[in-house]
Amino acid sequence: MSSYCVATYRSFDDKADFHKKAQSIAVGLTVGSWTELPEAQKAEMEKHLGIVREVAVHESDVPGERYADIRIAYPDLNFSRDIPALLVTVFGKLSMDGKIKLLDIDFSEEFLSAFPGPKFGLQGIRDLLSVHDRPLLMSIFKSVVGHDLDNLREQFYKQALGGVDLIKDDEILFENPLTPIEKRVEVCMDAARRASEQTGQKLLYAVNLTGPTSQLISQARKAINAGANALLFNVLSYGYDVLHELSRNPDITVPIAAHPALAGALYPSRHYGIAAPLLLGKLMRVAGADLSLFPSPYGSVVMPKEENLAVKEALLDAALPVKPTLPVPSAGIHPGIVPLIWQDFGLDVVVNAGGGIHGHPMGTVAGGHAFRQAIEAAMNHVPLEEKAKQHPELEQAIALWGIRK
Repeated sequence: MSSYCVATYRSFDDKADFHKKAQSIAVGLTVGSWTELPEAQKAEMEKHLGIVREVAVHESDVPGERYADIRIAYPDLNFSRDIPALLVTVFGKLSMDGKIKLLDIDFSEEFLSAFPGPKFGLQGIRDLLSVHDRPLLMSIFKSVVGHDLDNLREQFYKQALGGVDLIKDDEILFENPLTPIEKRVEVCMDAARRASEQTGQKLLYAVNLTGPTSQLISQARKAINAGANALLFNVLSYGYDVLHELSRNPDITVPIAAHPALAGALYPSRHYGIAAPLLLGKLMRVAGADLSLFPSPYGSVVMPKEENLAVKEALLDAALPVKPTLPVPSAGIHPGIVPLIWQDFGLDVVVNAGGGIHGHPMGTVAGGHAFRQAIEAAMNHVPLEEKAKQHPELEQAIALWGIRK
């Protein structure tokens, strides 16, 4: 019996016969033609033919907004067990055929059998940090291009003293003579150890893995041998298959955080591209990301809330037979937003802050403390204004950034 991966599209057209269009897609992206084939050839080719599963038409009086949600099943026989082959099959040339957006892909068991998923996932990250009862806190290196190792060490140390659980490189920090990856890891992990002696906390440092694709594995090995305990990876600039190769490599013994750089070229349009829950949720998870960063609905790079929570669901959905990936809503996060994050994401989330930590009036250490105080308040249903009366770090953060309701 054949198995299929099922793609869901939203196609916009004021006049189209969407049932005919769906059939055209199903044939065109598989066997190429059908009605003109001889019967003997049809019998031979039928197992390769796409099947229209559903066409739901939504009429509209607004010009350009009539659409249909179309579901098409693609035989696994047609493509190899890799994400590039699947994406080219279901959305390669179709992505250039007018107003059409890829909303979702339901993978077959056979296809998923080639993907072990995240090596650590949500629970593995918590186990590494020995933190199971609260949201995690991440901070970001900022303004590091052109800085030397001493500057990096000092910035890392202050972030670590603030009580963060994870620190990640800025995604634009590439291999360079001032802070080469091995030296960067050595000085930062040394700072992590010094901070841990004071805080009692474990800490993951996600060092940015960069360079030509052919050298990524060796770069990762270098970083891990130098003491790196996590990696940051710009997945969309390299491709999901590169993430898959990294995550399943036995030498890559640390978690991988997936950065969403370039995602804005693919998901925001209503009419074109790939929907965020698939792009930054399901595909990241299947390819092996242990953490997935994506724009929050609160901050400076805004994703609509409904879409944002759908990304979270895709990362955590128990129906997908791989480990869940930790959601990391990002950009423009400050302590006054923490109650909203708790309300929308609950326990299993990473609160990710850059300027919200470094820009604190009392300094970077206080910035981390303010976030930890905000997390504790939110979890205990204590208003931030109330918590701030006993904590000057949170009080000053609120005075600067306010509280989002």
